[in-house]
Amino acid sequence: MNKCAVILAAGQGKRMKSAGPKAMCRVLLKPMIDWVIDAVRGAGITEICVVTGCGAEQLRAHLPEDIVTVRQERQLGTGDAVRAAADFIAQQGGSVIVLNGDAPLIDSETIRDAFEKHASEGNAATVISARVDNPYGYGRIVIDHRDGSLSRIVEEKDADEQEKGIYEVNSGAFWFDSADLLRSLEGLRGDNAQGEYYLTDTVAILRRAGKRAGVYSTANSSVVLGANDRAQLMELNRIARRRVFDALLAEGVDIPCPDGVIIGPDVRIGRDTLILPNTILSGSTVIGESCTVGPNTRVEDSKIADGVRLDNVVCERARVRSGADIGPFVHIRPNSDVGERVHLGNFVEVKNSTVGEGTKVSHLTYVGDSDVGARVNFGCGCVTVNYDGKAKHRTTIGDNAFIGCNTNLIAPVTVAENAYTAAGSTITEDVPAEALGIARARQVNKEGWVRRRK
Repeated sequence: MNKCAVILAAGQGKRMKSAGPKAMCRVLLKPMIDWVIDAVRGAGITEICVVTGCGAEQLRAHLPEDIVTVRQERQLGTGDAVRAAADFIAQQGGSVIVLNGDAPLIDSETIRDAFEKHASEGNAATVISARVDNPYGYGRIVIDHRDGSLSRIVEEKDADEQEKGIYEVNSGAFWFDSADLLRSLEGLRGDNAQGEYYLTDTVAILRRAGKRAGVYSTANSSVVLGANDRAQLMELNRIARRRVFDALLAEGVDIPCPDGVIIGPDVRIGRDTLILPNTILSGSTVIGESCTVGPNTRVEDSKIADGVRLDNVVCERARVRSGADIGPFVHIRPNSDVGERVHLGNFVEVKNSTVGEGTKVSHLTYVGDSDVGARVNFGCGCVTVNYDGKAKHRTTIGDNAFIGCNTNLIAPVTVAENAYTAAGSTITEDVPAEALGIARARQVNKEGWVRRRK
């Protein structure tokens, strides 16, 4: 059976006080819309349509190319938002799940299990619900006890005292038969105080047409949680952060003190790795076993192998191989590949470079646009001068080379294997293998200069 998804992301979120669309606000440094898309993909659904509105251009620029977008021109409720995707739904056929782009804690398992119940019961609609301790503000699920089907969804403002005592609430996520959904959308009426078209009203329309509506109650009560303001967004971050920690601790990751630690949901960390305070790990970062990460370290979209130490390091879209010892105060910039057992010490920056195994760059050095061999030793204060004011050029350094303190390597230039550069040199020509490159003026002492000067 064909399955597709429609994600509602047209809301501006005025209470967020954000210049962008609400669905782009972040939970654990990841936009809420991405959480929902990943849950949908994890459930095996590949055909996805996102309904945009406020900030449509920003959303379209962010979303993957294979996701369809349609625009809700006016904010006239959830039913009107789904109407904007009517052509997409008709083209896909089969079953469609409708989700909110600002409810990031929906999970793939819930989506899959809800569909199985939807299909097995032959429902025209199946709402995903959850039991919560405080149902205030949520739509209540009213069950027809004759057959266990969904009788109706009653909003807080319309609920009587008995209905307000119901703790089963609407998550805002629904499975529909596509044809039944499209027919029910035609019957929506905006005859309410807000003049909006509510998706929940499709349940009553379908029942009047003799169709069955069902309920899938998930044990994951977080699926009902959304964010309308920054306080609610912070609460989502708190819940998601604890969930990520629990999963990592169960896998043998050591987080002795979580102060200042933020770990994104897509980060993978091996056992016996120690995460110290004020560490931020985001994106698709993968960290191996028996590493020490932190304190005061940020790693984004990078691959860190086993046994690496990162102390006060920023590492962005780079690779660090096993046994490397990095920090403190090191910046590894994108497209860098730091080899096995490399040492990068105080105030070293590496950018768009490969650094061979066993190389030592101990302090106050910039390695940019360079290919550095194995077992190279950099003295203090060296620079690969990669920019001539118009273009970037590369520096090549062979195995076992020694780069003396305060050497400037003016790219493009090669220092061959086993070659040395003398301290204080500005190297503009290639240094052959096993040669010593010296490029500095001879020292001249001016006797009595200070006395004459004063």
